Amino acid sequence: MPQTPLTPRHQSPLWYNLRQFILINLAIALSIQVVFCFPCFFSWDGIKSMIPDFVFSFLVSSALSWGGSRVECFLDPRVSWVYSPVKRLLLTVSLFMSYSFVVSFAIVFGYHLVLDGLSSPEIPWKDLLGFTKYPLGISLVFLAIFTTRSWLMEWRKSAIEAEQLRSEKLASQYQSLKNQLNPHFLFNSLNALSNLVYEDADRSAAFIQKLSRIYRYVLEVQQEELVSLQRELDFAQNFLELQKIRFEENLNFSVKVSDPKGLFLPPLSLQLLLENAIKHNVASAEDPLFIHIIQKEKELWISNTFQPKSSQTEPSTGVGLNNIKSRYLILSKAQPEVVQTEHEYLVKLPLLTIQQ
Repeated sequence: MPQTPLTPRHQSPLWYNLRQFILINLAIALSIQVVFCFPCFFSWDGIKSMIPDFVFSFLVSSALSWGGSRVECFLDPRVSWVYSPVKRLLLTVSLFMSYSFVVSFAIVFGYHLVLDGLSSPEIPWKDLLGFTKYPLGISLVFLAIFTTRSWLMEWRKSAIEAEQLRSEKLASQYQSLKNQLNPHFLFNSLNALSNLVYEDADRSAAFIQKLSRIYRYVLEVQQEELVSLQRELDFAQNFLELQKIRFEENLNFSVKVSDPKGLFLPPLSLQLLLENAIKHNVASAEDPLFIHIIQKEKELWISNTFQPKSSQTEPSTGVGLNNIKSRYLILSKAQPEVVQTEHEYLVKLPLLTIQQ
């Protein structure tokens, strides 16, 4: 059976990248020879005499291009072109030029050692240092290429992230409104209120106040990327107290936050988690639902007893939690963590700070 030749898609990534790397540096070495010895290409003797210099140029090009890519990979996750451009430029130049000098001198030394058979007492160190000017000149070209490429790619990434943030923000606004102002929530709230009106006027007035605060908060934070932890906690307190009026002893909650000052969250993160906890779990006299909000250093832990309803009219889609994760992905390297056990469902939200 005839075999299908391997295409780049079928080749291993390592081999394909290595072949591409070699071809590019062969082309660079050839270009260098064209610049420095163009007449050599018109005779066989000229081509043969050019071979050592071609090998030298290929080694220099390969070493410098590899080193430039390593410097770029090392600095990219550590120093940003967007936030620290001067520091990044100085580090790039110093690291790459230091590497280039050491590698260039090593290649020049090896090149002359092979061609001239130098022994230790006869090594012309000053001449070898002078010969490194040629590869160092090439390294400046590589430096300009890698620096420009890295700078452009990071600014492109920053622009894409800004657009993603805008899209996620719009999606968050829609999802938050949909979750909080959905007909079921409004129906349940008004149904509980109608019963309270005839039983306890004071409690019904408190119910109305908490409901209005919830709706007002939802509308206020729609255009914000971050809100203070204290504002989110005030909202959560109103939301849970409202649900407590509805579920009475079937729902219990606690909020223990020691130091909310200077800490922030994506808006309505707690609303999404609390709404899901109440919507998807049993809350009855036999199986009361417990919800706890606790600050653990730079994290906010939101946990509830895991007792899912046997038949749910609104099955969980995971949209709310995915929405929170998407917003954190744009705003911070820290990501929410979900821990589910047999009896508990826990979400750990990183608490963010704003750099001045």
